[in-house]
Formats: sequence, C-alpha cells, structure tokens
Amino acid sequence: MCSYNQVNGVPACLRGDLFQKARNEWGFKGYITSDCDAVATIFEYQNYTKTHEDSAAGVLKAGMDINCGTCMLRHTQSAIDKGKVQEKDIDRALLNLFSVQLRLGLFNGDPRKGKYGKLGPDDVCTSEHKKLALDAARQGIVLLKNDKKFLPLNKNAVSSLAIIGPLVNNISQMGGGYTGIPCSPKSLLRGLEAYVSKTHYASGCHDVPCNSDAGFHEAVRIAKKADFVIVVAGLDLTQETEDRDRVSLLLPGQQMSLVTSVARTSKRPVILVLTGGGPLDVSFAEADSQISSILWIGYPGEAGAKALAEIIFGDFNPGGRLPMTWYPESFTKVPMNDMNMRADSSRQYPGRSYRFYTGTQVYGFGHGLSYTNYSYKFLSAPSELTISASLKAGSDKNILQQTGSRLDYVHIDEVTSCTSLRFHVQISVTNAGDVDGSHVVMLFARVPKVSQGTPEKQLIGFDRVHTVAKGSKEISFGVDPCEQLSIANKHGRRILPLGNHVLMVGELRHSLTIETY
Repeated sequence: MCSYNQVNGVPACLRGDLFQKARNEWGFKGYITSDCDAVATIFEYQNYTKTHEDSAAGVLKAGMDINCGTCMLRHTQSAIDKGKVQEKDIDRALLNLFSVQLRLGLFNGDPRKGKYGKLGPDDVCTSEHKKLALDAARQGIVLLKNDKKFLPLNKNAVSSLAIIGPLVNNISQMGGGYTGIPCSPKSLLRGLEAYVSKTHYASGCHDVPCNSDAGFHEAVRIAKKADFVIVVAGLDLTQETEDRDRVSLLLPGQQMSLVTSVARTSKRPVILVLTGGGPLDVSFAEADSQISSILWIGYPGEAGAKALAEIIFGDFNPGGRLPMTWYPESFTKVPMNDMNMRADSSRQYPGRSYRFYTGTQVYGFGHGLSYTNYSYKFLSAPSELTISASLKAGSDKNILQQTGSRLDYVHIDEVTSCTSLRFHVQISVTNAGDVDGSHVVMLFARVPKVSQGTPEKQLIGFDRVHTVAKGSKEISFGVDPCEQLSIANKHGRRILPLGNHVLMVGELRHSLTIETY
C-alpha cells in the first residue's frame, strides 16, 4: 500500500522507484493499492497534479494497481480518452490483480464449494477463537511499575474494591479501531466483579476527554471506603484514530487530576490501569509513591476484562513488553514533519525511535515487569569474527582510505559470503522467583560508533519462553552480521562496523570483535 503522504516531496503513490524496489529487490508478487483517498489527495490537497486525470494516470504509470477510494473509478476513463494512460499500464495492473486471485483459487469453480466456502458467523465465536483472544490479551498487557511487589493482590484478602474511570463500564472501546463484532465482551467492571463481589464503581470523568471534575467527589468517596482502589485512565478513539492526531502526550483533560485526587485519599496506594494504543507521559504516576502499580492494557479486545482481572489477582503472571518508546511531553515540541531519525545535538534534536532517541524517556521500548525475577547467561556466542577472506578482490584498498590507516567498516555489498559469517547465540533463561511465568527475551546489539548517528542499540531478535519457578530454559537466536549488526550510513548504504560489538540481553553483556586483515 502506498500512503497518502509525500516521500521527499513526491506523493508516495507516484514513487515508481519504491514500487520497483518492492517488486525487484524484495520479490513482492502481489498487487499494490493506494491508501484510502491517497490518489485524490495528490490533486485535491497536495496540489501536485493539475487534474484528477493526471493523478490517475500518474499512479498507474508509477506502478500502482488499484485505488482505495473513488478517484480512479471516476477519472481513469477520462484519462484514457485524453491519451494520458496507456493500455500496457492497465494490463499490468490487471495482471497483478488477477494473479493474486488465481493463486487464491477464486476461479476454481463455485467458491461456495471451496475450502472456505461454508465459513460464516458461527465459525467466528468458537471456543478456540475465544481462547486465542484471551491469550492475546494476557500476553499483551504490560506491567510498567510495581513498587514493593504490590501486585498481585490476594483475592482471598480483598474485602472491597473501588474501580474508577470513564472506560470502566464501557465495552464499546475495548477493541480500538478496525475491529469486528465481539462475541461475548465484558466491561472491566464485570471482569473485576468476578473476583470481588463487593466492587464499587464511579466514572470520575463523564468521558475520556474529561473536561469537568464534576464526578471527582463520588470517585473520592468510594475510594476512601474501599480496601483497594483501581483507577483506569488513558485514551480511546475520541483521542486517537486514523484521522485524529494527538497534540499532547499527557492524559486527556483532567484525568491526571482525577488520578492524583483518588491516590491522595485512598487507604492504600492505588493501581493505575492505562488504556489506548499510543504512548503517554505518566511521569507523575511513576514518581508517586501513592501509585504503587501501573499496567498498560492498550486495546485488549473482548477478553481484556478477564485478562486484566487475572493479572491483578495473580492468576496470570504478566510478561508483555512495550512495543514503542514512551516519550515525555516535551517531545511534542519536535516538529512532526522532521523525518530525521538520528539525533542532532547541534540543533537540540533528540532523534526518533528506540534506536536513535537520546532524550529522556518515560518508559523504553521493550520495558515490561513480571511477578518473578529472571536472570540470563550466555551459553554460546563467538568472541570474534574475521571477514578478510570474504571481501571482494580489490576492496581492501578502498576500505583503508576511509580514515587513512585505520579500518572502521566494510560495505555490505563488498562482502561476498555473508552466509559464512552467521552464528547462533545460545542463552539460558532462569526464573529465580516463586512464580511460573511467560517471559519475552529480547536480544539487542550495540555496534561501534563509526559514524555520526550510529544507533544507540538495535534489536536482533526476540522470543517468548515459559519457565517454572526456580527453573531454566535455553533459547537460541540466529544472527546474520550482514543484516543485524550492520547499519545504514548517511548515504543510505549499509556498512558493517569493525571493532567491538556488544550483544545485550537484560543487563547482561557479551563482547564480539569483528575484524578484517
């Protein structure tokens, strides 16, 4: 899919070079569609073409095959009549479309008699699919903070529970966008009531935008009386969706005030549950001792209520990891049309993504706690690699000219046998605690800083392992240095830095020297 933005000043759906890269270099055999209304946008908003016909003709010539939207439906015939589209462009698009349909077997007789022809609504809400939804929700929930092991709660020792927040009793926002009709959704309130019958609820805010504190009094009232308190805050589709950009990373409206008001009056520290798909600056909660634990549930789907309750009361040990860096509110000052990834201290630009960001972070990519403790040990990993025999003839002279006599890197396209450099890293994962757990192991690499803008670190691979209390498991990662230990230089050319690389898992480090002679 080509997006509706521009890439280096050219609408993405007109970038034939990108389409050819996908087909020729990456081996893509499907059809290329536009993002919805991306073709119309070229003329109507970007003013890149003079007419709708020019837009329709341009994207077809570039290599796009089908349009999500109505621009091509309404204007392609006119473009043909005016000689702006050639028959070969139409034929190519049809070939790509029909090739996919042929591979899917859509022309092999009556589709209703095919493998999937009799599937219907009854095949959606099966016990197998419901179990999968629950497992996905369990694995996706991330424990961000857990002071003094406040969680899990002892379900036999909780006499009463107060749960507060505008999404607590709302099932319509559990799935986020692009979701089907849930089979048997439950609100967060119903999920927690299954564990504590004496559960009291107050919305605190009328809705997620939380523009009024009129409901604070009732929220504080039930919080004072309850044995334990859970506050649900964060985002829903009124705050973030495909056509709605956020302008702040803080909790919407007066939500932060609601959280702190409840925390100040609760008998015990409160549990904060965060919803939504994007990062939030909850530095105030991370630093507040009256907020003992923070859980991020995202948009957990129809089984999210059950999964959250299981985690809070210890029937499931959380093992989720953040899929993105959570930036502070100050990051909103970074212009969103600045597409540079690498940090630039000369203009106080902090960079983007976990690979290049150098500023303060609320929580980092991959952050996630557990109810148990894990330790790691490298069982097998090379300490050095030599690539002298792999270089193309004559390339050494070019390399030595990089910095005079010192060799900093080799170009990947000058290495004739990347396959011979591949190796495996064997790691032992030990569950040192008293609770069984499913744990995501993430292997990172830090490469030598041979040029400005070298990544701070980059992910090599990850895998989930289940360990019993006091037990260990072994896990293996395949490493291709040409791909996973290389970086792109400022010209976009991939290079493999020479010198001391560092493999990292958790706090454990392993040095790997890559040399050439």
